[in-house]
Amino acid sequence: MEKKNFAVFGLGRFGRNVALTLEELGYNVLGVDKDENIVTELAGSLTQVVSFDVRDAHALNEVGISDFDVVIIASKSLEASLMATMLCKEFKVREIIVKAIDERHAKMAKKLGATEIIFSERDTARHLARKLVSKNSSDLKEIDKDIGVLSLKMPKKLVGKNLIEANLRGEHDVNVIAIGSGEEVLVPPPPNHVFTAGEEIFVVGKTDSLMKFERAMN
Repeated sequence: MEKKNFAVFGLGRFGRNVALTLEELGYNVLGVDKDENIVTELAGSLTQVVSFDVRDAHALNEVGISDFDVVIIASKSLEASLMATMLCKEFKVREIIVKAIDERHAKMAKKLGATEIIFSERDTARHLARKLVSKNSSDLKEIDKDIGVLSLKMPKKLVGKNLIEANLRGEHDVNVIAIGSGEEVLVPPPPNHVFTAGEEIFVVGKTDSLMKFERAMN
């Protein structure tokens, strides 16, 4: 499976957290900010960081913005945010996610091509990043700040192995807490239980570890 490419416009607290979380999860991330000090600070932490005005169509073309799957616009400037939204739409970016300042900003961004609107007080940066890269985001339940439970259909990579052979704790830092098969649920499953196709697996761990595990199983 080909990895998605992400671009984040505006590397303030919110944009920076989104970008760094996506990078931690193993994705290619382009960070853009007008502040050269921020660009210098993050140069070693993101795949690529550049400094330019996101209202500059030529600059967007130069970085190949049309090749990016998702652009997250987190600019603090209303004008820059709306202009960037319009330009990304013209460059045919498939997913344009805009962090809105208020409802008025949200409505305008939608009209200009935003595919999703978020509000920082409602959607934390790390939650957004995890949602963007998870195929089964509705199956990931956070039970504490950094701990969650992930349920997914038995990955082909695990079929035929038992818990000991799979070594999910050692390989992925997650623990299997249950196996579901039809109406039967094994809690906890015995170590010699052999994973079979059609079962559902429930694992617990740090949220970042769960996301990496899910990606590794795809």
